[in-house]
Amino acid sequence: MIAVQRETAGADAPALGAAGWLNLAAAPTFAIMALLTGVLGGPADMLCPAAPDAWPLGGMAVMYALMSAFHMAPWLRLIASRRA
Repeated sequence: MIAVQRETAGADAPALGAAGWLNLAAAPTFAIMALLTGVLGGPADMLCPAAPDAWPLGGMAVMYALMSAFHMAPWLRLIASRRA
């Protein structure tokens, strides 16, 4: 279905439906969540008071950063299609 949409939209502009835009929205959303959690902290930081300043990035910030990295595939496909 995506190949059909790209053919009808033309070679210069890849057509994205609602699912395509949601795919592109995931990575920046998780990156912002990682940044905010790392800077502002969160309720999960209160659960482990044994070493409060051991590492500035808590577990949730790392998880959001990893989720952002795993959701980069649609962005990489978009960049690759623009270069081709």
